[in-house]
Amino acid sequence: MSGHSHWATIKHKKGAADAKRGKVFSKLVRAVMIAARGGGDPAFNIRLRHAIEKAKAMRVPRDSIDRAVKKGSGELEGEQLNEITYEGYGPGGVAMIIETVTDNSNRTQPELKKIFDSAGGKLGSSGATAWMFKRKGLFGVSREIEEDRLLEVALEAGADDVKDAGSNWEITCAAEDFDSVQKALAGAEIATEVSELTFIADNEIELDDEMQRRNLKLMEAIDEHDDVQNVYAAFTPDDKVIDSLAEG
Repeated sequence: MSGHSHWATIKHKKGAADAKRGKVFSKLVRAVMIAARGGGDPAFNIRLRHAIEKAKAMRVPRDSIDRAVKKGSGELEGEQLNEITYEGYGPGGVAMIIETVTDNSNRTQPELKKIFDSAGGKLGSSGATAWMFKRKGLFGVSREIEEDRLLEVALEAGADDVKDAGSNWEITCAAEDFDSVQKALAGAEIATEVSELTFIADNEIELDDEMQRRNLKLMEAIDEHDDVQNVYAAFTPDDKVIDSLAEG
């Protein structure tokens, strides 16, 4: 049983709650700014379109999104931001990838190292874990949708697989097929609980419940860092472990 989409759902729900306090707004705005470097028109910039959609889903004000697009595309002056990907290992040797957007890498790197060290993990060097992951599209769909219908729509649009993820269906596809699968699901009026580009490991490590908790707590601590956009790990957490942390 898989569980990437369930973990993403929990993360998004937490993000929605944090957004009410403005906690995640700056991260979403930064993501829009970075994406807009590839062009300020979302019709011709897929990455920007996705960043705007995510910001809107978290109810970032429209004027904040517009300013971020203009800053990223150079129409307005903005802060100097850099995308830096960090790699490391969680407790038990779980490979991780961390995507950041930062205005000061001399601050971000040591702070992430401290988070890893305190959790019994290790921040690695460039290339340490990236080779273990592939960029993929990920969708989570309610179990109320019939499997046969979902298979027909998703696979015809280019999805690689549809799996039972416990609390929902999990659809994965190649990164380049993300848009076509997303449009096909929307066209079939199949709502998605999760819709994102992600990193999924080629091979995952098996962990007992306690080690899963330790790694999930580390991922949450990394997620809390202001410069971190996303964190990915080479293991599939069990629903019960995710739920126990969410409740706690």
